[in-house]
Amino acid sequence: MNPFDLIALLKNHNVYIQTHNFPDPDAIASAFGLQQFLDCHGISAILCYDGKIDRLSAKKMLETFEIAMFPKNNIPHMTEHDYIVLIDSQNNNSNVTDLIGDKVACIDHHPIFFPYEYQYQDIRPVGSCCSIIASYFQNSDTPLSPKCAAALAYGIKMDTADFTRGTTSLDMEMLSFLFKHADWKLVVSMYSNTMEFDDLQAYGAAIQNVQIFDRTGFAHIPFHCAQALIAIISDFILSLDVVDVAVIYGIQTDGIRFSIRSEQEQIHAGNLVARALRSWGSGGGHPSMAGGMIPSAHLSLLGEDLHASIQEAFMKVISQMEKGDAH
Repeated sequence: MNPFDLIALLKNHNVYIQTHNFPDPDAIASAFGLQQFLDCHGISAILCYDGKIDRLSAKKMLETFEIAMFPKNNIPHMTEHDYIVLIDSQNNNSNVTDLIGDKVACIDHHPIFFPYEYQYQDIRPVGSCCSIIASYFQNSDTPLSPKCAAALAYGIKMDTADFTRGTTSLDMEMLSFLFKHADWKLVVSMYSNTMEFDDLQAYGAAIQNVQIFDRTGFAHIPFHCAQALIAIISDFILSLDVVDVAVIYGIQTDGIRFSIRSEQEQIHAGNLVARALRSWGSGGGHPSMAGGMIPSAHLSLLGEDLHASIQEAFMKVISQMEKGDAH
């Protein structure tokens, strides 16, 4: 898509940029980058989200790059006539709250699980949504500040796990482009002191109950923790030499949230979680990383032993995928 089409669409409207719930570094940085891009073209936009920014690394991003984002209950003056641009997210996904505004545009790098008619759509299978936003700056010769370039570069590095996960040529090209503009000291500063002491409890809980079945690792966190931390622990479990697929889930106040990782080519993480949770909740994502949720209202459907039910559901789908069953 041509980003100038997006500019033409948003002109003379109140604009909000909405990330997925509980935004991670890629969501935060790509939303900030789009905000800066639009501002250069005379369009002011407000960044918003639902859930919490409760990981120390994400909070540190807001401070380091001077980013202002508003949670759902504090969004200024949104009406049904205002325009929403979804970024690093898509409408009707379980991790995106349906806000009152008009969702006219979507910029994302996840597969499409729920088709929706946007007036502007730029959905590409790349490693990081920040790479798409960086390309807008490059292709339009839009001025790029050192701070914004640093934020986008950090988002790319984080969502591709330093180019070891889902990386495409666009991600590599955009990091090279951003490096020339970025205040790299800001990127370096983001890698220090980003773990909180309480995070160790979640790691400890996952380590204590990890179970491995035929190179699939299961672990759960039996208490509420930051959603982003569940994803980080799934990367940690995947790093075990006896694990090719990691299924990590946390018991949250609103249900059970999942983070899935896969290093097996025939096991598409997004399809795996969508199929495994089909009877209880929903999910989706990339071939190598995905997420999902079972809402609290459906937990009774799991039976007396929810862990056994979850393991059985995922292992059944994995077995089907290994046999080439796409359904």
